[in-house]
Amino acid sequence: MIRRALRILTLICGATLAQAAHADPACRADTVQLRGDWGQARFTVEVADTPETRSRGLMFRESMPRSAGMLFVYDTPQRATFWMRNTLISLDMIFTDQRGVVQHVHHEAIPGDETVIDGGRGILTVLEINGGLARAMGIVPGSQMRHPAFSSDTAAWPC
Repeated sequence: MIRRALRILTLICGATLAQAAHADPACRADTVQLRGDWGQARFTVEVADTPETRSRGLMFRESMPRSAGMLFVYDTPQRATFWMRNTLISLDMIFTDQRGVVQHVHHEAIPGDETVIDGGRGILTVLEINGGLARAMGIVPGSQMRHPAFSSDTAAWPC
């Protein structure tokens, strides 16, 4: 009886470990990966996917780690506009379509500025990272983003 229980436990643990070994760390809700001719980058993100979390965004934060960001996810593709009211740090905004392809990059948004930043139509996600990083890394329109927010059926870089 004990041997049989140990054998079952070994099979269960072995299957769980095998699944974990094959899981792609880039395809987690708290991780965004970008790629292009410039190379690849990975950010740990907070996801803003409700009206409340999207309206608050990164307001009132005095700093953000270099490899961190916030990913705004909309229910359907739409025109995405932002401003920097109550935002204390400079941000780059990376606007993607429903396939995860970067459509527009707004560099170094000015803290506190209420000028509307228009990412365009057909936007499903917006990644905010520290100001200056997108240019330094070479993130440009045409780069691809990987995240579970993009349908694996249509994503340019599926999970």
